[in-house]
Amino acid sequence: MNMMTELATAYPGLMGGMLTTLKVLFLAIVGGISLGTVLALMRLSGIKALEIPAKLYVNYFRSVPLLLVLLWFYFAVPMIYFWVAGKYLQLDTAFTSCVVAFMMFEAAYFSEVVRAGIQSIGSGQVNAAKALGMTYGQTMRLIILPQAFRKMLPLILQQCIILFQDTTLVFAIGLTDFFRAAYVRGELMGLLTPYILGAGAVYFIISLSASIGVQQLQKRLRF
Repeated sequence: MNMMTELATAYPGLMGGMLTTLKVLFLAIVGGISLGTVLALMRLSGIKALEIPAKLYVNYFRSVPLLLVLLWFYFAVPMIYFWVAGKYLQLDTAFTSCVVAFMMFEAAYFSEVVRAGIQSIGSGQVNAAKALGMTYGQTMRLIILPQAFRKMLPLILQQCIILFQDTTLVFAIGLTDFFRAAYVRGELMGLLTPYILGAGAVYFIISLSASIGVQQLQKRLRF
């Protein structure tokens, strides 16, 4: 069997793995940005009861390895679900724990990006909103955050590229993402080295293309 025939046979499995990678990536980005925005607003609220827990959260997750967080959630998520729901988790444990772990871990990094973006907006706009009678929530939602997200978009996209590369760590808990699908197929067919090199090339091409896209976006936005 030549390599082209072998790749054609392996194609469905590899695409299934890539689909899992993209699902984890999408959910982690949405959840991470949402939680990260809340954390950033808590840190900028000026209320110690909100500021201190948010700061501890960010410092903690930025101080531990992502692999450790993945393993911890892999064992913790089913246990916590059983405590809360009183029954065993029926979903794919590896997938669910990976998504939760990536969301919570990346939220710490996204929060710093969002916080920097908010702080880059001049305080004059906040004062003007107050003068118009707008609440803190209205000021953030209608004036500050839309401008801040536009400014920090390249940084968010850059963090998303890093996250895409980090998804290969799900290999450690047995989730079949694109890299694991390539590894298992290569090992099964005695072609481990070509498959690992090929998977590396795919990650390289996607990451490089995305990085070039971010650079073009930065130029267009004139950052």
